[in-house]
Amino acid sequence: MTATSLWVGNASGFYGDRLSAVHEMLTEGPVDVLTGDYLAELTMAILGRDQLADPSRGYARTFLKQMRECLAIIMERRVRVVTNAGGLNPRGLADKLTELAESLGFEPRIACVTGDDLLDRAEELNLGGPLTANAYLGAFGIARCLDAGADIVVTGRVTDASLAVGPAISHFGWTREDLDALAGATAAGHVIECGTQATGGNYALARELADRRLDHPGFPIAEIAADGSSVITKHARSGGAVTVGTVTAQLVYEIAGARYPGPDVTTRLDTVHLVQEADDRVRISGVRGEAPPPELKVGLTGISGFRNEVDFLITGLDARAKADQAERQMRAALAHNRPGELSFEFTPALDPHGDTQDEATARLRVVARDHDPAVIGRRFGAAAVELALASYAGFHLTAPPREARPDGVAVTHALVPAAEVEHTVITPEGDRESVPHPEHTRELTELPEPPLPEPLSGPVIDGPTRLAPLGLLLGARSGDKGADANVGVWATSDEGWRWLAHTLTVEALRELLPETADLKVTRHLLPSLRAANFWIEGMLAPGTARREGQDPQAKGVGEWLRARRFPIPESLLADSPLPPNPLPPNPLPPNPLAQSPLPQEGP
Repeated sequence: MTATSLWVGNASGFYGDRLSAVHEMLTEGPVDVLTGDYLAELTMAILGRDQLADPSRGYARTFLKQMRECLAIIMERRVRVVTNAGGLNPRGLADKLTELAESLGFEPRIACVTGDDLLDRAEELNLGGPLTANAYLGAFGIARCLDAGADIVVTGRVTDASLAVGPAISHFGWTREDLDALAGATAAGHVIECGTQATGGNYALARELADRRLDHPGFPIAEIAADGSSVITKHARSGGAVTVGTVTAQLVYEIAGARYPGPDVTTRLDTVHLVQEADDRVRISGVRGEAPPPELKVGLTGISGFRNEVDFLITGLDARAKADQAERQMRAALAHNRPGELSFEFTPALDPHGDTQDEATARLRVVARDHDPAVIGRRFGAAAVELALASYAGFHLTAPPREARPDGVAVTHALVPAAEVEHTVITPEGDRESVPHPEHTRELTELPEPPLPEPLSGPVIDGPTRLAPLGLLLGARSGDKGADANVGVWATSDEGWRWLAHTLTVEALRELLPETADLKVTRHLLPSLRAANFWIEGMLAPGTARREGQDPQAKGVGEWLRARRFPIPESLLADSPLPPNPLPPNPLPPNPLAQSPLPQEGP
């Protein structure tokens, strides 16, 4: 066991991230371990479709391009690489990587982590008939590969944080009983797993970073210590910024509650303590861990049939009546060949009397779905095109309908007992070893809500208020987990936190975001982060990327919330810029979104 900190840099947050990031991380400064996270939930379905076309695929092919460019540097500097780019076929990627290395004159020791793929056992485990079914494995398999001398570890579906936790286990000699250390490393891994989201990317309070180079932010590094504490930083020459705010934003991303469950440890996010230690250096400490739950999460993806769509553009007066006419005509034309699902979504014009035609144009989107592509293929397109001279005044389409294509992917989750999953490593010598699951587990339960902080002096909202966007005071970040969504909201001051905790309740959120009115919403307070997380069940039903609308993964819900106007104490807005067109104070104006649906657009 060594007390030397371990520098873990991450160079990928998803399949399609910046191709040059691996080279940048290797050449702009030192790292001990380089990780790459390629497996967003939706990516598993993309890889599943790849394998349907070619069973030898199923991995992130961009990783091979990065290794072709950078393997010489990796071997020269003895940087170890841990990646989940193996996706559905980690052994296949390892074989391709071996071939590539040999062609370049190198002999890296390559190991694999497998056992996550449960597709062949889906019926046995009551998982239905998915396209892919993969259990989220933990970090001890990665650690075993590194202990066996691997230079490169290729995994399938492991938890994103495990890519950082595994090297720390190997480096420091942690056991499964070192729960606080494992939890601390998990928090660090969760921060860096999405790449530049920890260094200023997608950051809500961008005005805080106005003097930083955000056009090309660098990727993050976690300097992990023997006790599991860490410092989140980046290479000094890279762009972006690492602040308490950017780290907080990532900590509240895609979480459910204060207990953050994983296969090795349940991390208590309500114990995370952040300090801005220096410029671009944020220390994470105090994180407590608990025994993990006895089940593993299994990610399930499926392609639910086929879809086709067409957009009718409607200009000027009587747009709603014109849209109704087009809908009647489409329904009549398809009456004898009706799709399984047929939806019509109307988006009003910005201004029917606008100075430009674009401003004066509304949109009617028609989406057809069916398990038979023939039903929504040419006949659906013909039904729309044949209206060109027989419908409303000013009829035109954005483009003729295309052939039917596979529908958006449904991503859901299930739980299976950990004992049902064979966590396996393949060492550099080719030996297969089984990785035991934790002996001590703990059922996951929600923590009771902590006491509210002392309110502002006097009643919380009495006194002068201004009807202003919440984003003048609060940051937010939102994301998807299967059919559910989360919105993490945080304040930058103690006064703002007290107001947030007392005022932004579940009831207030339902009023601000009318789409959540009929959904189960749970609020979890995280006082040490001055944050609250809202877990919105069913917002993305029936599953990520299958939901209709412009934002099927809930990435913009946090910004929608920040744009909503709410009566905020003037004292809290003293240092905030006025909104472009300040409105008179209370009461809240009618919410236009309650009268008309959001613009609808498929993935």
